[in-house]
Parts: sequence; C-alpha cells; structure tokens
Amino acid sequence: MSMSALPSETPRPSRRFVLQAAGAGLLVTASAAACDLSTSPRSRHEQHGGGSGDTREAPALAEQVKAGKLPPLSRRLPDKPLVVTPVEKVGTYGGTWRTGFLGPANSYWIYYTAGYEGLVRWDSKWNQVVPNVAESVEASPDGKEFTFTLRKGVRWSDGKPFTAADIMFSWEDCMLNKDLFPIPVSFMVSADGKPAQLTKVDDHTFRVSFDTPNGLFLQRMASQSYGTVFGDTASYPRHYLGKSHPKYNPSAKQDARKQHFSKWTELFLSKADYTTNLDLPTLNAWHLTSPVGRGNQASVGRNPYYWKVDTDGKQLPYIDRIVYDTAGDPNTMLLKVMNGEYQFHYPVVNTLQNKPVIARYRDRGRYKIFPMTFTRMNWMVIALNLTHRDAATRRTFQNRDFRIALSHAINRTQLIEAVFQRTGKPWQAAPRQEQAEFYDEEMATQYTEYDLDKANKLLDAAGYERDKNGARLGADGKPIFITFDVNNGDTQAVDALGFVRDDWKNLGIHIEINSIDRSLFYTRKEANKHDASVWGGDGGLKDAMLDPRWYFPANAESNYAVPWATWFTSRGQSGEKPPAAPLRQMQLYWKLLEEPGADRRTDIFREILKIAKQQFYVIGTVLPLSVYGVKTDNFKNAPDPMILAYLHPDPGPDRPEQFFLNS
Repeated sequence: MSMSALPSETPRPSRRFVLQAAGAGLLVTASAAACDLSTSPRSRHEQHGGGSGDTREAPALAEQVKAGKLPPLSRRLPDKPLVVTPVEKVGTYGGTWRTGFLGPANSYWIYYTAGYEGLVRWDSKWNQVVPNVAESVEASPDGKEFTFTLRKGVRWSDGKPFTAADIMFSWEDCMLNKDLFPIPVSFMVSADGKPAQLTKVDDHTFRVSFDTPNGLFLQRMASQSYGTVFGDTASYPRHYLGKSHPKYNPSAKQDARKQHFSKWTELFLSKADYTTNLDLPTLNAWHLTSPVGRGNQASVGRNPYYWKVDTDGKQLPYIDRIVYDTAGDPNTMLLKVMNGEYQFHYPVVNTLQNKPVIARYRDRGRYKIFPMTFTRMNWMVIALNLTHRDAATRRTFQNRDFRIALSHAINRTQLIEAVFQRTGKPWQAAPRQEQAEFYDEEMATQYTEYDLDKANKLLDAAGYERDKNGARLGADGKPIFITFDVNNGDTQAVDALGFVRDDWKNLGIHIEINSIDRSLFYTRKEANKHDASVWGGDGGLKDAMLDPRWYFPANAESNYAVPWATWFTSRGQSGEKPPAAPLRQMQLYWKLLEEPGADRRTDIFREILKIAKQQFYVIGTVLPLSVYGVKTDNFKNAPDPMILAYLHPDPGPDRPEQFFLNS
C-alpha cells in the first residue's frame, strides 16, 4: 500500500488508481499520468534554460540570479517539484500580505500561515492525508511500519541539501535526547509506550517502525506538522543546528555560556525557533526576516529554494512577504480589519459581536466576509479543576451532581441571545451532529434545560447547605467561591462568563472572573494552580478522535484534570493516576492507537464517549453554528469556505504559497 506523490490536490483527468492504506486507515488517490516526467515543471525549466530573466520565478529572484547571487532556478528546484493547482487561477508575483496576532503567545499564527510544511499534510477538505516534503509514504498492512521517500533535490532556504540525515538528526539526536525533550511527541510513540525506531535506507529514504500498530500515525503527523520537532521537518536542519549540539560540536556547552545561556539545550532551542531566529534555514515558503518579540512587527520573506511550483511551472510562493502586526488588544486588530489593512485574517476579530460592524465597513475597507466551517462543538466549555490542590474543593468539584446542578442553572437561551448573536443552540461537550459516527443526542443535550428548582434540589440533596447569607457551603463548610481563569483575548468567553456568574448567584455560588493573558493562563493551568477555567470546545468533527481532550483527560489541554492527563501522556511516569472511569478510557484509547482497522477504532472511541457521557467531566454551553474570516477584494486563491480547526491549521492546508494579490 502506498501514498503516492500527488502532483496537485486536484488530479488532472486521466487514468487513476485508488489504493486503500489499511494500516493507516487512509484512502489515497493518485494520477498515473501525473508522474510523466516529460511534462514535469523541471523539464520545462530546463527547456527554458532556467537562467537569468526566467519568467517562472519572482522578479527579485531573477535579479539575484542575473547578479550572480543565486543559482539559476533549474538548480534550485528539486528533480520533481510538488505541483500545486491554484484554487482560482495561476497567480502573479509580488506584494505583502498583512495580518497580525496578540503578542508572542499567539505567534502560532505564523506557523498556520507560513509554517505548515511537514512530511505529510491534510488536504484542504480534511478528507485525506497527502504527501508533502515526502514524495511518497508506504504503510505496512499491520500498521507497524511506514517507509518515507523524500523528494530528491529539495534544499533548505540557505541552499544546503535536505536529506534523510536531517530526519535522523531530528529524531535520534533531538527528540530522543531527554535533555531537550523529556517526552517524545505522542504520535511517535507506540501504544506500549516505546518510541519509534527510525532506519535510514538511503539519502532519500527512511523507515519508521513501531513495536505495535500505530493506526493514527499519519493522521496525527499531518495534524501536528507545524512547530513540532518531527512533524515540522523545517525546524531541524542538521548542518545548522548540529553546531549547537554536543554530539557534533564538543564546544556546544561553552558556546552556550558565552552566549549567556545556562545550558546548551537553551541555546539549541533558541536556534531552532522559527519565529525568533533569523538565521534558521527552513523548508517553508517564507523564511523569517523580522523576529517575534522585537518591536511591534514580525515578518517572513520569500524562500528562494522553495520546492513547489504551480501548474505552469512557476516557482511558489507568489506573495513576497507576510507582515504580522503585534497588536496590543483586539480592538486594534478590529480597526485594521475595518480599514482593509489586513488582506486575509480571522484570529481574534471573528467574533459574532464583531460581525455586524465588520459587515458595515466592507465597502470602505474593500473586503469581503467569507464563511468558515467550524469544527468546535462548543463556544465555551466550563471546566472545574477536578484535581484541585485543595482537598475540600476537589471533593466538591468531583461531585457529579454538583456539576449537573451548575449546568441546569445556566440560562443558555439568554447566552445565545445576548452573547452569541442569536446563533447556536444549547449543547454539552459532545460531538457535533455532522459527525455521524460519534453523534449522540442524549450526550449533547443532557442537563441543558434551564431549571433553577432542579439545580437547587440537586445541591440540597448532595448536602451543600446555605449559610445565613444564602451562600452555598462546600465540603469544608466554607462558602463556595470559584475563580475562573479566562483568556482575555476571548472577549466572547469573558462576556458569556459574566452571565453564568449572574445565573449561579441564584444557587448561592459566587464566582470571580480572572481575565488574563493567554501565556499566564497556560502557566497557571500547567502548574495546577487554577480553580476553574473556560475554553473553546475543540473536538466536534474529525478532531474528536485525534484530540479527545474534553472526553477524557488526554493531554495538557484537558483543563479539568491536567495531572491525570500528565499521567496518561507520560505513561504513568509523572502526574497523578486517575480514578477508575478515566483510567478505563485511557486504556481504551491506548488500544485504539494500536488498532490498524478504521472501523474497529470507531467502535472503541464510541466506548470512550459512552463513559464521558456518564462521567460528565465538564459543562458545555452553546454549539457554534457559524464563523467567518475576512479577505480583501484583491486577495486571491483562498478557498471559500475554509475549515477552522487547529488540527487542520488553516490556512496551512489550503496552501498559502498559492495565494496572491491582484495589483
């Protein structure tokens, strides 16, 4: 079974073959005619000479070739460049794409727009995994072994060859080095807890082997091919980073001290950071030209050695630069959108509250609003910290009837009317109806009825008495007072939590809203210092099985039980061993990961969801029904609609390298 190199995401009309990759549960298609090298872009470049003045490269690069500062295009492209079919039409070179984010903690937007270049990637529709840096992938029938063939002639942005040696360096010398990474990335570990074994076959071929089947390996790799060690091969060039590694440089520790780092690992990780190190070679379409955290802007510029072309053989990307404003607050970003200063953008500003005002200024800003397919199952999930450091608070929060009572006391109809612009419907943390495999109406709607009498009776029956002032008393006999951490960049959540605060006053329960920066939010959560938090409900569609954070404590994003999740991800080496129900779910998920059959994986995940429904770990509020982005009238080749999911990190899978700006 193989995942063949796809020359484009829209195969040309021709004889086609379809292969079922049973080991990975993937349906992969490829065009036989597309592999005809006689019409390959490389051949056309050779026919045109690939020299100075070549119209199949950006004018600025052609000038560098003419000046002798760059090799001709034919020597910068691989033997068989990946051919990208433009969404609308073949584009024109030039221009700057302007966008922005809220501070360094939100610099993931750089990876989403300019850094989604792993060995494999999701297609734009989120239907299948396709080759990317790898020309092809072959999976064994039992799902234990995956053979990757790299594209010959691919070069880093500094012109050095990219080979299997870089992959081996990334894995053996970096990810398996516990000083750098105490725990390898989860998709590179088999269900029995053992890391994968990598074997270099030749300069362009390597094999990944697991002791047990790894049924979701390629899907998980495609979902995390940005900003991670192995998924993002663009971050770990051996010829460059080896200089900061003691295995290749005996003076690495002394070099680190000279540069004011206490450890060599700190220097290494600083050198490997795509968002801050201007000198880091990359395979991305754009390399860093202005770092995050220095001044009020970051930027990336064209990679002259980028290894993709369009259907006319023109080297990508079309756009010269991407500039990211570091905005001080959401309103600053909103004003830039309204003024048409951001050519393509959706983070932070695409709230329902902002949509009317954004729509009002469309003509002035010369932009349009485009729909996005949202995969979240909830606008706001309420997570009490079930592993709270205080024993009495933990006992209260772990009481299922306590959580059910709080759920019944939320007036979700009011939330929909007042905060979510009359869109959405009451919903728990449960898969969306469109996800037919896992949709469970009872799970989605249980305890969503607004009923204060029922809520108060549940609390009375559970023994939570009121004091003379009407305040409910917790397990320690003290009034229940809950501080909720909320990301201050999520204005919808801040507003919605204000209504929940008023609702819960009717139960005698008081909450305080701690609106803080995203980075502080994560620091407090990871240290298990929070009472409770709210966050968006990822996992509504295809991401339900890939990231089941809200269905059991699966990772650090399971805000309701981070120590249990740590126990799960570390295979019991750290964290806190969970009670019987979540422990059973973890055992089932380990079983799911080593199941090569897609149907059987589905059955196992249904068992996990059944336990989640019964346990009711977290409280859902409202199902999102619409979301949107903004693009200026001259911004072309961005598909409409577009998917919005962090495991399908759009616009990455929509190939930003083929976006262009009409002059």
